[in-house]
Amino acid sequence: MFLPQVQLHEAASLDQASDALVRYAPHVRPLAGGTDLLVDLKTGRLRLEHLVSLNRIDSLRGVSELDGCLRIGALTTVTTLDRSPMLAHGFSPIRDATRKMAAPQIRNVATVGGNIASAVPCADLPPILTAMKASVVLWSPEGRREVPLHSFFIGARETVRRDDELLTEALVPLPQPGFGAAYARFGLRDGNTIAVAAVAAGLLLDGDDTIRDARIVLGAVAPVPKLVESAGAALVGQRPDEDAFRATAVTAMEAAEPISDVRGSADYRRELVGVLTERALTTACERARRSR
Repeated sequence: MFLPQVQLHEAASLDQASDALVRYAPHVRPLAGGTDLLVDLKTGRLRLEHLVSLNRIDSLRGVSELDGCLRIGALTTVTTLDRSPMLAHGFSPIRDATRKMAAPQIRNVATVGGNIASAVPCADLPPILTAMKASVVLWSPEGRREVPLHSFFIGARETVRRDDELLTEALVPLPQPGFGAAYARFGLRDGNTIAVAAVAAGLLLDGDDTIRDARIVLGAVAPVPKLVESAGAALVGQRPDEDAFRATAVTAMEAAEPISDVRGSADYRRELVGVLTERALTTACERARRSR
């Protein structure tokens, strides 16, 4: 595989990047770590004439606290996020994803913004971030807008981002006491693999151990990270036990939209969703109880 001839533009600011994206649309993409984009170009999945590198825009890097949220800059690598002391306590479920993604060499280059903005159905960060009610910030010269992550994806490799917009950061609200989340995935190998199926769960428990709020998000089994609202709603008011989690797993399996490919059949993936849903809910519940 060879990289086709493309023109590379190095933007030194968000304004420069936005201007180039508008000027060369639709035959252009922003370039961050490139771990997905360059593969798509080499395989011919994507045909472009221009790339706009964002790597000189330092404001897009880093993990910090902002107005009661965890702010993750779009150019923050997966390794940097995983090692950040900001992921202690309530934000630690994010490490369920960062520590299972690909191989260390890929995690050292792949960016959080790229993992989200590429809108690949099997991406690992979107499900757990959605379960934790994250949003993304889209910047353009006209201003910035914050989009809930579950509304950001509109199809496989399709998002609501406009040609003049850049995804600059992800924002994860500080979890309440009694909240726990978890991400469970299955891949065919331990290293350098992509998810065959994945499930993220978020639970908020009241003081009497009933479920006040719940989110179930499926990964790699639908065109987009799928928030199964019916599964979460059915858990509200219930006790977090095996029967409730088993019923939720059935609902999640019914909501899945898996395909058959070399990694597994649709039926196999649907069964995995059931197992992973129970596993994610059990871990989320344990963490929720510890956080009160």
